[in-house]
Amino acid sequence: MQKDVLLILVGKREEDAVKVQSVLTRYAANIKTRLGLHDGVLGNSSNRGLIFCELAGEQDAILPLVDELNTIDGIHAEHVAMKVD
Repeated sequence: MQKDVLLILVGKREEDAVKVQSVLTRYAANIKTRLGLHDGVLGNSSNRGLIFCELAGEQDAILPLVDELNTIDGIHAEHVAMKVD
């Protein structure tokens, strides 16, 4: 069995959130779980963030998602495939 996760580093969260959300929405059928994290609270938020996605589906659907995210300036996305016994 294999577990696929996607890690997305967002460098300019306030500027890029709409672009990233648009891509993730198009691939929503392949995203089982999504968690967004950023430093700071109560008006003292960081402009950087990390999005963790648990993915589902075939590799031919996952790889275009990663590629499309990486075309957005300030975004770094990586797919991690983990084998589980």
